[in-house]
Amino acid sequence: MNPAQDITIGSEDRLRADLYNFIGLILSAPPDQLLLDQCIGLSGDDSDLGKAISSLSRVARVTNPKKVESEFNALFIGLGRGELLPYASYYLTGFLHEKPLATLRSDMALRGMVRAPSVYEPEDNIASLMEMMGGMIVGRFGIPAELADQRQFFNKHIAPWAGHFFTDLEAAKNSILYASVGSVGRAFIDIEREAFRMTAA
Repeated sequence: MNPAQDITIGSEDRLRADLYNFIGLILSAPPDQLLLDQCIGLSGDDSDLGKAISSLSRVARVTNPKKVESEFNALFIGLGRGELLPYASYYLTGFLHEKPLATLRSDMALRGMVRAPSVYEPEDNIASLMEMMGGMIVGRFGIPAELADQRQFFNKHIAPWAGHFFTDLEAAKNSILYASVGSVGRAFIDIEREAFRMTAA
């Protein structure tokens, strides 16, 4: 990205991209101490999202990388499978590697998105989708995506299931730190859905 492109991204969009990327990062692998310290440093306001962020900060203060790695494994890996399967195909069809994944791969190709060689998870996992949205906003895959393109991608690949996933994450029996991550994700998805709805009107 060149500096001229970077200047075109407003502060609100930068914050949106940062939150998408943060959620994607913390859902892609167990957070290390550096990421936990960043969580501790967060503060929120009295909005639903702000309260969720404050809760995440409080929980991060009383955990450590070893405990959260155990939590992550129980939630997403497990013996055979974790408590949750964070994939669009599973949430929308009940099976992995189904039509939602094929549709996403087609849309990724149109936007110049490719799966990193080191990533073996199907592309329709929640962490990857969060990172894709963050990248579209700031132009990681070329020029920053127009709002209409962001809305189309969000409504097609995220809105139909992500809120349900984050609610499940909040309530999962193995969720401690990730219960707060679920609250942040659910509140953020609600905000994005409503903002996109208003811009489409």
